[in-house]
Amino acid sequence: PGHTEILAERGGARRVAMMLANDAIATVLVTIHCSLRQAIERADFEAQLSAIRLAHQGGRARGAPAPRVAVAGLNPHAGEGGLFGDEERRIIRPAIEAARREGIDASGPWPGDTVFMQARQGRFDVVVAQYHDQGLIPVKYLGLEQGVNITLGLPFVRTSPDHGTAFDIAGQGIADPASLRTAIDHAFRLAAHAASL
Repeated sequence: PGHTEILAERGGARRVAMMLANDAIATVLVTIHCSLRQAIERADFEAQLSAIRLAHQGGRARGAPAPRVAVAGLNPHAGEGGLFGDEERRIIRPAIEAARREGIDASGPWPGDTVFMQARQGRFDVVVAQYHDQGLIPVKYLGLEQGVNITLGLPFVRTSPDHGTAFDIAGQGIADPASLRTAIDHAFRLAAHAASL
C-alpha cells in the first residue's frame, strides 16, 4: 500500500505505525490506508495494543521520558457508554488496560472530537487515532509545511513530508520544500535523541 509497508518488510519490522506530528500534536494511527469499514474491522485488540506501544515509543523518541498517550474512541463521544457502539468497551479499553499493566501511561478512550484539542493544550504527548482521517486532519489542519510522517517500529529513523508526492505539479518549479525541510529536521532530532538513549 505504501512506503511504510515496504520499509517494514525491508527492515524486518514486525509491527510499524505511522506517526504524524508537528510541534503542537503527534498522532499514531491504529489503521492506515483502508476504507472506513475495513478500519473498523482491523481495529482489534492486537492493533490497539500495538499502536499504544508504538505511540509510547514515538513519544520517547520525541523527548518525553514517560509519554502520556491518549487513545481516541472509534465512535462519536467514545461510544457514549455503549449508546453509539461498544468497541470502546469491548476492544479499546481492554487494550489500554493491558498497556497500563506494561507501565505505559495510556488513558481513554477519549472522544475523537476533543482529544486533539487537549493534546495541543499540553495534556497529552501523543494521541492514538483509530483511522486515517481521524488522526491526520488535526495535524494537517495546522499546516502541511509543519507536519512530518515518522515511521515507528523500524530499526532506523524514517521521516517524510506529511503529504503526497504532488506529481500533478512536478517539474513546474512551484512545489514548496518547507515540509521536506521539516521532515529532515525531525530526522536529525530523532537520530540525536536515539543516540543519547
